Amino acid sequence: MTDNNLRDDWWKQAVVYQVYPRSFKDSDGDGLGDIAGVTEKIPYLKALGVDAIWLSPFYPSALADGGYDIIDYRNVDPRLGTMKDFDDMEKAAHRSGIKIVVDIVPNHTSNEHVWFKQALADGRGSAARERYIFKEGSGPNGEFPPNDWGSLFGGPAWERVDDGQWYLHIFAKEQPDLNWNNPEVHEEFKKTLRFWADHGADGFRVDVAHGLAKKLDGASMKDLSRWTVHDSLCHDGTHPLWDRAQVHDIYREWRQVFNEYTPHRFAVGEAWVVPEHQYLYASPDELGQVFNFEFAKANWDSSAMRTAITEGLKAAERSGSTPTWVMSNHDVPRHASRYGLPQVPSQAHHQLAKDWLLRDGTSYYEDRDLGTKRARAAIMMEAALPGSVYVYQGEELGLFEVANIPWDRLEDPTPFKTRYNFTDKGRDGCRVPLPWDNADMPRAATWDASFGAGASFGFSPKTKADGTVSAEAHLPQPLWFKDFAVNAEDDDSGSMLNLYRRCLELRAQMLTPTQLSTIDWLDLGSQVIAYARKASDDSGFQQIVSVTNFGNEPVELPKGKVLLSSQTLPQDGTIPQDVTVWIAR
Repeated sequence: MTDNNLRDDWWKQAVVYQVYPRSFKDSDGDGLGDIAGVTEKIPYLKALGVDAIWLSPFYPSALADGGYDIIDYRNVDPRLGTMKDFDDMEKAAHRSGIKIVVDIVPNHTSNEHVWFKQALADGRGSAARERYIFKEGSGPNGEFPPNDWGSLFGGPAWERVDDGQWYLHIFAKEQPDLNWNNPEVHEEFKKTLRFWADHGADGFRVDVAHGLAKKLDGASMKDLSRWTVHDSLCHDGTHPLWDRAQVHDIYREWRQVFNEYTPHRFAVGEAWVVPEHQYLYASPDELGQVFNFEFAKANWDSSAMRTAITEGLKAAERSGSTPTWVMSNHDVPRHASRYGLPQVPSQAHHQLAKDWLLRDGTSYYEDRDLGTKRARAAIMMEAALPGSVYVYQGEELGLFEVANIPWDRLEDPTPFKTRYNFTDKGRDGCRVPLPWDNADMPRAATWDASFGAGASFGFSPKTKADGTVSAEAHLPQPLWFKDFAVNAEDDDSGSMLNLYRRCLELRAQMLTPTQLSTIDWLDLGSQVIAYARKASDDSGFQQIVSVTNFGNEPVELPKGKVLLSSQTLPQDGTIPQDVTVWIAR
C-alpha cells in the first residue's frame, strides 16, 4: 500500500473498496451490518491492500431506496450506529493507512427530511417549498401531472400533495428532487461537506452528479415533454434535467470547500454522460474524478474492453486527472455472473442478464466456472491500468449474483414500486451480506432449501450481547456461500481472495504511481489486450506488461519474468483463452 497520508493526489492511483454497510459486517447481532462492523474488519481491508474505503449511505433513512433516501445528511442511522462509531472507524482506518470516502446524495432528499416536511406544511409560494421542485398540475383543475415524464423507477415523475401542487421525483416518490437554483440548497450541502471532512472524510462519492442543474422554467411543461427522464446521454447540454453546463458551477463551489483542507479533499462523480463530457466533472477545478462505467457495461469481449480502456484514458487525459475502473457495484449484477452468461453484444447482454434474473437464476445460462475464470483475468487486466480501481465488496471473494432470492424477502424497490413490477428482482442479488466464516453454517430454512436461516457465515455474531440468538441476516444468504467464505479462501492459495491480495500487492510495488493516464499498447492480435506501463523506480525493471487473451487460440507468452497469472500457465510458453499474465522486463 502506498504511503499517501499527506499527498493531495493520493486518490489518483488508489484502490478504493466499496462498502455497502448494511451487508458488510453485523457487530451486534441484529442482522444488519453496521459501522462498528466496518471497524472490526479494518485489518481484513488492510491485508487486502486497499488504499481507501467508500461507504455507501449510512445516514438515517426510511430505506425506500437502499439508504439513498436520506432523512439527515449529518448523522448516522441509529440502526447502523452512532457518530462515535463513525469517529472510531475513521481513526482505526487512518491508523491503518486507509482513507475514508463517504457518499453524498445531492439530487434529492427523503420525503421524511425536515425540509420536505416543512415544504408540505408551509404550502404554496413558501420559502420552504422553493427548496424543491413544485409545479402546478395540468388539466382544468390541475388534477394531472405537469407533464408526462416517467420516473426512473416507473410511474409518473410527479407526485401530488394535499394542496394540489405536484413535486418532481426522478427516482421514487419518497425521493423529492432538490431545487439547485435555490442558494439555501448550495449552502446546506457545503455545510454537509465540511461536516464530514471535519470528521475525517478524505473524499466524497457524488450520487447522480450529472442531474443537479435542472431547467424547468422559461418553457411550458408540455414543451418539455419531448424529453424523457430515461435519456441522460445528451450531447449538446440542452436536456432540461441531465448534464447541463450549470452543474459545473456547483462543483467549482465544492472545489473551494475541498481546498480548505490539508490534504485537499476530492470527489468522484457518478455521472452517466456521454464520454466526451466526463472530463468536465473530473477537472481539478471541480470534483477531481468521475466514474468510467464502460467496464461495468461491457461484456467479456476484446473490442468492448479495448473501447472501455481507450475512452477512459482519453477522458482522463483531457481532464488532467486519472481514469477510474469499476466492474461491479451495488447497482449492477456481479461481474462474475455477467461474464458467465453468453457474451452477446453489450445492449443485448444487459437484457440477457435481466432475463436471467427474472428466471431466478435457474436457467442454463450461467457458467460459473467460466465466469470465475474471466473474473480472475479481468481484475488483473484492470489493476495494471493507470488510475484508480474501485472494488465492490465481495468481488474479491468471487461472489456471484444471488438471483433466486424469494420475492417476499426482497428489499429493493425495483421489483415492487417501479416499471419493472414483478419482472425484475432488482439489485438485492449483489447486496446479500458477505460470508466471513463457513464454520458458522446456517440451519436449514423451511421456506427454501437453497438458503439457510438464522445468523450465518459469520456475518453476525452467534449471540447478541444479552445472550439471545442473533437475528437472521436482512437478506438471505445462499448455502453455496460456504465455499466463498473468507476463512475458506484464506486457506486456499489459489483462491480469488489470494489472487486479489497478490495482484494489489504487486500493483503497489511494481507500477509507478506518477504515470497518470497513458499506456503503451502492444499488438498481439485483435483478440488480445496487451499493454505496457513504466515500472516503479525501485522495482528493478523497466516495464510491466499485461496480456489478456480473449481468443480461442493460445498466444505466445512475451519474453520477461512472469510476475503473476490468473491461471496456471501451460509449459508450452503460451497464454490460454481467458487468462491474464503480468510480465516484468
